[in-house]
Amino acid sequence: MTTSVRSNFQDHPFHLVSPSPWPLYTSISLFVLTLNSALSMHLFNNAYIMFSIGLFLVISSMALWFRDIIAEGTYLGNHTLAVQKGLNLGVILFIVSEGLFFLAIFWAFFHSALTPTIELGSQWPPMGIDPINPFELPLLNTVILLSSGATITYGHHALIKGDRSGAIYGTIFTVLLAIVFTFFQGVEYSVSSFTISDGTFGTCFFFGTGFHGLHVIIGTIFLSVGLWRIISYHLTDHHHLGYEGGILYWHFVDVVWLFLYVSMYYWGS
Repeated sequence: MTTSVRSNFQDHPFHLVSPSPWPLYTSISLFVLTLNSALSMHLFNNAYIMFSIGLFLVISSMALWFRDIIAEGTYLGNHTLAVQKGLNLGVILFIVSEGLFFLAIFWAFFHSALTPTIELGSQWPPMGIDPINPFELPLLNTVILLSSGATITYGHHALIKGDRSGAIYGTIFTVLLAIVFTFFQGVEYSVSSFTISDGTFGTCFFFGTGFHGLHVIIGTIFLSVGLWRIISYHLTDHHHLGYEGGILYWHFVDVVWLFLYVSMYYWGS
């Protein structure tokens, strides 16, 4: 009897994850989404339909996967301090990899901007490109995004101090500012005088700002889930790993935007 009771306990603080279908489903969904994204860009017939299906599958599989993780951390008690440290390290390494991704974009931009070739008219921006005024909508978006960094920091510190209403309001303001930022980014794209196909400048500009916009959307979803979990009493002053990961990701988005604004909007124009 004693042996059978002891077998239900483990001698370490780490979480031995149960078999899950979601990593396999998510990888297949991502493959469908990526493949049909490329096919859609090359105007293959009906590829956009498969792209929509792939996007739906990615969102669905990840939502179900996150549901299980929330259950493990909130209700089953599997996220011990040792597990939280490992997950925090994973988030930090993920952000570092994202930083290297943007480094490649900046490298391509400065490679062309510092030594513009004769095909570019030996000048930067290239001939025929009318760059966006950095002191109009981009400056407003900079203020909005930096303000969102301040409000999410306020919400984080409020949660640590046990101020639930402060955490909720701080996160709500952050999500609203993020939505406004994304809307203004769309307005900026719609009135731009150049497109992604307008040479090196257009490619680097829209690739950099576009992927940043995608990260803003992902971060908004990240923080929205954290907001829902605060409202649902999932998070406490000492156990809010997912919310903290979303905040780290959001500050990364802020820093990348500062580099984008200074290099591509101000210096590059």
